[in-house]
Amino acid sequence: MKNCNLCLIRHLNALKELSKEELDFISQYKRVQHYKKGDQLLREGQLTNGIFCVMSGKGKLTRYNSLGKEQIVRFIKSGNLIGYRSAISNEPPSLNLTALEDMTACFIPKEAFEEALENRQFARRIMELLSEDLKQANLFISNLSQHTVRERLADTLLNLEETFGTDKEGNINIALSREELSSIIGTASESVIRVLSALKKEGIIYTKAKKIKLLDKAKLRQIAEGILQ
Repeated sequence: MKNCNLCLIRHLNALKELSKEELDFISQYKRVQHYKKGDQLLREGQLTNGIFCVMSGKGKLTRYNSLGKEQIVRFIKSGNLIGYRSAISNEPPSLNLTALEDMTACFIPKEAFEEALENRQFARRIMELLSEDLKQANLFISNLSQHTVRERLADTLLNLEETFGTDKEGNINIALSREELSSIIGTASESVIRVLSALKKEGIIYTKAKKIKLLDKAKLRQIAEGILQ
């Protein structure tokens, strides 16, 4: 959509703080871009000079460790703003953003983004996003050192359903491979397969190919919190 004032997605993020005139200004410079599954919107170390507002589709933010293995940091969905840290710091992104399905995103050039930061409420929302990113990074490090694979996987499944919802059959509305799940929680795919199989036998989840349905979320929460082993 060319005119930001007519776009409902802006109500899902910090852009809702901008005035009609400020949104008109952004509309003059933004570009609506379409991506296929597997396309990269952001590439680690490659300066983008702007931010993305995701209109539709799902993606994953990843980085590569010293061994060259992909680590999923978090997932992206419609309404998310991406790339604001790099735009503010004038540094290349430290993460990759890859489309998990066909995606549409508006690219807002850095100059238009910086103009929008003159709006104090918008700037405050961006600061809150930066703070939340730091909080999530600290939680991830803490989880790796203090929680078991079973606990981390239970927590991840609950978060995935909360983030993406469920399809008409009750499955988590995102299809992930066992390798991708292992990348999220920082373990080997074999460990994820074993835990998923155990949870399925216990009647806590149901799995079929890449589809996962949460049958007993109360028990999953207890596992995630270390109450139930």
